Amino acid sequence: MRRRLLAALLVAGVVCAGCGSGSPHSGAGAAAPPRDATLVLDFTPNAVHAGIYSAIARGYDRAAGVRLHVIVPSASTDSIKLLETGRVSFAILDIHDLAIARARGAGIVGIMAIVQRPLAAVIAAPAVRTPRSLDGRLVGITGVPSDAAVLRSVVGGAGGDAGAVRTITIGFNAVADLLAGRVAAATAFWNDEGVTLALRRPGFHSFRVDDYGAPSYPELLLCGTRSAVDGDPALARAVVRALVRGYSFTLGDPGAGARELESAVPGLDPRLVAAQLAAVAPAFRAPDGRVGELSVSRRRAWAVWEARFGIVPRVPDVRAMFDTRFLGGR
Repeated sequence: MRRRLLAALLVAGVVCAGCGSGSPHSGAGAAAPPRDATLVLDFTPNAVHAGIYSAIARGYDRAAGVRLHVIVPSASTDSIKLLETGRVSFAILDIHDLAIARARGAGIVGIMAIVQRPLAAVIAAPAVRTPRSLDGRLVGITGVPSDAAVLRSVVGGAGGDAGAVRTITIGFNAVADLLAGRVAAATAFWNDEGVTLALRRPGFHSFRVDDYGAPSYPELLLCGTRSAVDGDPALARAVVRALVRGYSFTLGDPGAGARELESAVPGLDPRLVAAQLAAVAPAFRAPDGRVGELSVSRRRAWAVWEARFGIVPRVPDVRAMFDTRFLGGR
């Protein structure tokens, strides 16, 4: 997944170190001091991370026997590097980044879903009413491996000719380039750039990849290394338990979830946070209504799509790639 850099925050900077004002609830780990665990995000904190900050603010982490410390990456590849080298306990990763890392031999596994559907989309100017209309037009891409797959899947799924689309690498400037009319569309995230554009200039279209042929897969995942998860399953279980409670709370009280995020991360725009959370919150629940769910059938469908569109050279082994034992056997 594409990452937006946060130059003001260093990789080693702890954004929140179990600093919530909520009192820890009684739980399995209450008798012993909570254990420290570091969690690096996938990119700049925003509404998709609200459940993490609620888990800390409300003491759900400490109730589970762990004290979570959240770290913001300062570069796009930091999260996987920090996890692989053991400098953090857990990481939030995009499912495509996890697949690519495993394809090169990294021993990382997904243990919980953060969001249950793809966040990737092709965001188009108001005049572009269908992805078919992008034939022959200029579309901005960031250059990450999944961009080409998303663009081909969306255009092809709408009956267009993806090969006829002209592309230009624009980095992470989709909002500015779309507003200026420099591109007809851009690959971006409907919950981030899509919401930002809707607030600044209504009328842009977000063609979500799972509305145009891609399966509905869990885009963001809580991950750990295979060795760490196997070596300390109690810690992994505690973190999963805390985050499931945090996201469940955010779903039940999004206003409070937004405020807890804004309190932990100064400088966020409350209007944008509220709009982003309203857009992405439904994706926190799986089709069966549960938080964190990792459905094997949905993972298998994703794996076939992932290889078909060339993000990885072969179909990922979803049994080896995920460890669902911390989700109550789901």
